[in-house]
Amino acid sequence: MSSESHGKSLDQSTVKERLPLIVISGLSGSGISTALQALEDQGFFCVDNLPPPLISKLLELSSHQGTNAALAIGLDARSIHDQESAEGAIKAIKSIMNDGYFLQLVFLEASEETRVQRFSTSRRSHPLTRSGLSLVEAIQQERNLMFPMRDLAHHLLDTSELNVHECKRKIREIGTFDGQEQQSLSLQVMSFGFRHGVPREADIVWDVRFLPNPHFDPNLRALSGLDQPVKDVVLGHSATQTLLKRLQPLIAESLPAYEREGKSYLTVAIGCTGGHHRSVAVAEAIAAYLRTQGWTPRIRHRDLEKPY
Repeated sequence: MSSESHGKSLDQSTVKERLPLIVISGLSGSGISTALQALEDQGFFCVDNLPPPLISKLLELSSHQGTNAALAIGLDARSIHDQESAEGAIKAIKSIMNDGYFLQLVFLEASEETRVQRFSTSRRSHPLTRSGLSLVEAIQQERNLMFPMRDLAHHLLDTSELNVHECKRKIREIGTFDGQEQQSLSLQVMSFGFRHGVPREADIVWDVRFLPNPHFDPNLRALSGLDQPVKDVVLGHSATQTLLKRLQPLIAESLPAYEREGKSYLTVAIGCTGGHHRSVAVAEAIAAYLRTQGWTPRIRHRDLEKPY
């Protein structure tokens, strides 16, 4: 419902040359696991439910190993279950801040009604109910324990009105460093032959069997869509040029919407009869176009080595 900057200022001019770190904390049932999944999709090394005294050890080990991976840590009522552990978590966070790490503390919360509904729907138990509290009592006690952490947060995110995809999108925005937007969508362009079946992983399928088939040219039959003579025939045809003129921008314009919806993987599959000529040439052209639009698609020709 709302996301806001909060708490300690992030002055990057004073930040040491160290690993970026995001700590995801907040109230149980507000989406902490979902937030960590979103960061993991962006390439963060994520550790959930790490005891606060071990955070500094993890940072020390990561620094000594020379890894460039950004870190994300989840802290919730499983490790902050009483006043002593809450004070220990605050101390650990302040120590990291004082050490000069580029730390962003994100605090997730949701209304009591929303959290009760989520626990009831998922049938999972609240961490504090193990001590004999009812769900409502556990939720109220947790709020008292966690709110000192809330006061330290750089970002507050109320997830009461957010679905999973919206929550992930907001976390990805927070998890972008140096003002550079990171692609969270793993994109694949694939060619295939319909006679071998439609790929199960395909999200977008386009049939190019209406294009002239180089297989019927004896001089081209043994070649593939990776060879220039076949490319010239397939891509030089007016029907292909009309198709690509309309299809390439359509795919490119759709990708940000898939990304905003939280999709991590997307496969564009181009099919012809055998998967040797037309689909290969067209898939290569689409992948090349998407690269000019700032995407980094992987290309796969599934049936190229299969008998025609």
